Amino acid sequence: MVAIVGATASGKSDLGVEIALRLGGEVVNADSMQLYRGMDIGTAKLTPEERRGVPHHLLDVWDVRHTASVAEYQRAARRLVEDLAVPILVGGSGLYIRAAVDDLEFPGTDPEIRARLEAELDEAGPDALHARLRRLDPAAAAAILPTNGRRIVRALEVIEFSGRPFSATMPSYEGLHRCVQIGLEVPRPELDRRIALRVDRMWAAGLVAEVRALEAAGLRSGRTASRALGYAQVLRYLAGEWTEDQAKEETVRATRRFARRQESWFRRDPRVVWLPYDAEDLVERALDHIADIM
Repeated sequence: MVAIVGATASGKSDLGVEIALRLGGEVVNADSMQLYRGMDIGTAKLTPEERRGVPHHLLDVWDVRHTASVAEYQRAARRLVEDLAVPILVGGSGLYIRAAVDDLEFPGTDPEIRARLEAELDEAGPDALHARLRRLDPAAAAAILPTNGRRIVRALEVIEFSGRPFSATMPSYEGLHRCVQIGLEVPRPELDRRIALRVDRMWAAGLVAEVRALEAAGLRSGRTASRALGYAQVLRYLAGEWTEDQAKEETVRATRRFARRQESWFRRDPRVVWLPYDAEDLVERALDHIADIM
């Protein structure tokens, strides 16, 4: 199995297509927001033409009102990995990559506990819940950003209903399959420039109209999709809270912060082979590393 990972706007999707064409492989999406139907422009989902005939799986499978579930994704991704001759995971959602690649098990869930904690998150904000997590499970708190409200809620939920530390369920780097992970390395100033350019292109391509249509389809009621980069900011513009320029500027800022978190996540995995995104022989170098395990 091959995984193409790294920060947003680093060129993962294009490299995934190139590798698939060379190896006769098929792409398995590992971007949590590209799982949603209709969220095309804001997630930089490849068009059918850009996929160049390469089959792409796990795109457009969830309605925008559906709450994302990494365990649900894991079940679907593992079935594909078993069935495909050369599965090529492509995406920047670190936990989704790990769920497909590693021996990772997810504790159950309790809807009542989850709803109560999410209400607390909405009312008190992530800092208060993160402080509680530090008291209950310092190891988990150290691994989860204080701003990551959804992950904090999940940790507290597991602690409450299982009686075990959430850190006891956190993943180790134990793969289920032979897998080479190729990370695309982009210097930070260049990545910031690419993110700003991507946001400009999304606006020009009609992101606001896309969000308006999804709003009519229930986007605001989706706890996951409504918080996606770009979509959350445009929703605030449509609600009259921000100007359009503010929404665009905030999308750039939030995406840059997210890219730094992605880099931090993937840098912790010693198995990732990092290659410069702009290397003239990028595809050949990636194929050389892949050949070592195939």
